[in-house]
Amino acid sequence: MAKTETRIEAGQTALITGASMGIGVDLAECFARDGYDVILVARSADALSAVASRLAAAHNVKAWPIVADLGAHDGASKVADAVRALGKTIDVVVNNAGYGLAGAFNGSDRAGQIGMIDLNVRALVELTHFYWPGMLERRRGGLLNVASTAAFQPGPLMAVYYASKAFVLSFSEALWREAEGSGVHVSCLCPGPTKSEFRARAGTGKTRLSRNAVMPSADVAELGYQAWRRNQRVIVTGRRNAIMAAAARFLPRKRLLDIVYGLQSPLD
Repeated sequence: MAKTETRIEAGQTALITGASMGIGVDLAECFARDGYDVILVARSADALSAVASRLAAAHNVKAWPIVADLGAHDGASKVADAVRALGKTIDVVVNNAGYGLAGAFNGSDRAGQIGMIDLNVRALVELTHFYWPGMLERRRGGLLNVASTAAFQPGPLMAVYYASKAFVLSFSEALWREAEGSGVHVSCLCPGPTKSEFRARAGTGKTRLSRNAVMPSADVAELGYQAWRRNQRVIVTGRRNAIMAAAARFLPRKRLLDIVYGLQSPLD
């Protein structure tokens, strides 16, 4: 008889937001592959149900879709209510949901700018606040937040998005230190340009930044997942991206702003 493989975290549950496409789907794949049951959150009911069915069948885990708009002010609370109705304990929260909008702040859509803060920042903090105490009490599980290389500098022509990701990075690093020695892992995944639907919604595919190397979302997710397992505080995907993120600390601020402005400018 063939030996049954013992998976790493069978019986634990990961809550993954923005899990109907792109990096979110690929992160869900990583957790399900290692035996986590998964709760998948997104607005797209059909896509979410398809992902849940596929992961459950492929990895012999349980997968539940929760359709919710985390950008709404009661979105995170509704997700928490749905999780309670399932009777599940959340061991890991993967805060992946988010969006960006390219372009100058002047003349931008106010609802779109405020919506970025609601989804990228407020909902992330709210979901973390719901489940963080239980993680610390059980001394296991943790938090994987998806930020961006945008987190390492201000972003003229994408100002709110860059600022929101700087918040995610700062918040994640602070919680990493608070959890140190507890058994709870915290990582902040900071991808550079990635092949996903994000680029189309944000409009970044029409900027000079789009000429940089673009990494497949599955590769980004795998790097982020493995970093989280190691409790690596921050993971920047891709050598070039890591060098650029590190260099941002040493460049004169005006020079850095000029560089980002150039990269975020539309292609001729």
